Amino acid sequence: MSVPEAAATPWIDRRDALEAWLAHLPADAALGVDTEFMRRNTFHPQLALLQLGWSGRYALVDPLAFDIADTLRARVAEGPMVTVMHSAGEDLEALAPLLPQGPATLFDTQIAAAFVGMGLGLSYRALVAELVGVELDKGETRSDWLQRPLTESQRLYATLDVVYLEPVHAQLAARLAERGRTAWHAEDCERLKRRADVHEGDPQPQRGFRAAADWSRARQALLRRILLWRDRSARTLDRPRSWLLEDALALSLVQDLPRSLAEFEQRSRGQRALRSAQRAELFELLARTPDADELAATAPIPASMPGPAKKALAAMKEAVDRLAGELDLPPGLLCPRKVLEEYLTTGEWPEFLEGWRRGVLHERLSTLLPDATVAM
Repeated sequence: MSVPEAAATPWIDRRDALEAWLAHLPADAALGVDTEFMRRNTFHPQLALLQLGWSGRYALVDPLAFDIADTLRARVAEGPMVTVMHSAGEDLEALAPLLPQGPATLFDTQIAAAFVGMGLGLSYRALVAELVGVELDKGETRSDWLQRPLTESQRLYATLDVVYLEPVHAQLAARLAERGRTAWHAEDCERLKRRADVHEGDPQPQRGFRAAADWSRARQALLRRILLWRDRSARTLDRPRSWLLEDALALSLVQDLPRSLAEFEQRSRGQRALRSAQRAELFELLARTPDADELAATAPIPASMPGPAKKALAAMKEAVDRLAGELDLPPGLLCPRKVLEEYLTTGEWPEFLEGWRRGVLHERLSTLLPDATVAM
């Protein structure tokens, strides 16, 4: 496969040029897609570049020059076209304002590689080296993609990110079919699309703060309240969560409530996005005692597992590992440890294990709950 020169790849900064490039694609093409985006001082990723590739033709599309949404949506979000991407989660998030439901059909090459026995979380560089025999240069990984014009080095790097998607897709699709895993892969790609389309954060963010596991339910509810506020505010202001409220400060404020606005302002100095309006709002949230409804809505933070639960977790992990070996799948793809912990904590079958995973895991895992209760 010939490698294009950066200057030979068209730079598209007009709608009619993008429409003309896409017009050459057959309806059922497998279109290679990648993005470059920046996320240094914002909550939402800033889409800076869109790379397209099909049948030896490549394009670099400038989303800063014109609104690409309608043109892209008409070809990618509708119809039989397959969109080929590698590790698409963050790319789908960057594209979400343009493609809220993602592409009509997504083929994620990283997920496919895991399904065909190449390992979990394989990088694009490693995948291209393994399947195509080409070593890619990653020298522009931390470039400023919002600058204009891009350098020749940036343009070549960006183009190469889609050059090899076509041969990689062809080989992985064939291997998936040989193993009978095409439907499983498609299901996980759909799950990835749904996850990227979520416009709200975790409804129970306090569960990630194990240091507060021994707090009272009221303190845990208050922690949840201000973490939910942080997520909403960060999205609205388009600033990183930590700029509004760092994790350590969140724990400190709930554990030792500020007695006055002046004290709160003193303790929260250094939070770059916390302005007067946000400080007043957050202080008011800290001052209000959680009511019965809020307590009931707050899931308890998982504490250290008691003996029976630890034994059950070990048994479940062993069952997952054994089945993963039989299926030649990475255990982390089949069922991550944190999903097993969720199952043990709630007793309810996790959403992650719905679909094809339910069919292969439910009978094995449900009988291993400590109280032998079958969660449906």
